[in-house]
Amino acid sequence: MSDINNISVEKGYVEAFVSPFTDLLEDIEIIKKRKNALILAHYYQNWAIQQAADFIGDSLALAQKAVSIDADIIIMCGVHFMGETVKILNMNKKVLVPDLNAGCSLAQSCKEEDLKKFKSEHPDYKIISYVNTTAEVKAISDIVVTSGNAVKIVNSLPKEEKILFGPDRNLGRFINEKTGRKMLLWDGACHVHERFKIDDILALKERHPDALILSHPECKKSIVDISDFTGSTAEMIKFVSNSSAESFIIVTEEGIMNELRRNFSDKIFIPAPSEFLSSHDYFCNECEYMRLNTLEKLYLTLKYELPEITVEPELAAKAKKSIDTMLSLS
Repeated sequence: MSDINNISVEKGYVEAFVSPFTDLLEDIEIIKKRKNALILAHYYQNWAIQQAADFIGDSLALAQKAVSIDADIIIMCGVHFMGETVKILNMNKKVLVPDLNAGCSLAQSCKEEDLKKFKSEHPDYKIISYVNTTAEVKAISDIVVTSGNAVKIVNSLPKEEKILFGPDRNLGRFINEKTGRKMLLWDGACHVHERFKIDDILALKERHPDALILSHPECKKSIVDISDFTGSTAEMIKFVSNSSAESFIIVTEEGIMNELRRNFSDKIFIPAPSEFLSSHDYFCNECEYMRLNTLEKLYLTLKYELPEITVEPELAAKAKKSIDTMLSLS
């Protein structure tokens, strides 16, 4: 890192000169091997980052992978809470993220002080938190879940258990319907999945009547109700693998289209819109936080080993208990 003095991380990511002649993918591969580094990426990352990644998955798969990583440096290409989760599971390793500004509307909707207040007023409730939360919230929680394992984990608890589920009210409602529970639900939502509109999905279905509608459980009930299947990103991919259908309307963040098209080139995937521009054109639904990560930022992060995710050891130990419980029940 001889030119470390010529960089800046004041904006939450590395700012440094990159030659226009640099083959970013090739150099990332070279540096990665030299430093014994591993790159993890969420399905919602852009195509270029997915090409550079060693492992691509949903939140559950990424957490499971993080437990067994044999590398000195781990780069998490996703949003901030994902980097925290990887760090909590790898306190003896250096964990990096391309951009510290990559946040999450769900994590922002559940503050540590608010959850502490609820817990003090309702000590008889078990707190189940979605993985889309900060380390501080995970430390207060009894169990952490993902969209892929939430129903299974809730079903494993006694029927009479009093539960607060947060922060995603849509996922919580979905779990209640699947399990017959009456969990109290935190009033939070994913801003990406909240943008989907039932009328737009139905209009898209009219254009593609043979396409099956696959939605994420973070979507509103009206969209889940018209879907042929609702599940996590990994579950959607599994559904497509087992389906004889030829076309699918995908109602989740647009990044998953890369994985679907890569694995099922003989099928047609239609991203659900966030907004129609005309009778033929529309905006795909992208998470602006996920898109803060770019291939150039990933390259600079790997080169300069910045910015680094840090979690206080005491906080990490508390948060790890809820994550370990999830992994044991998964």
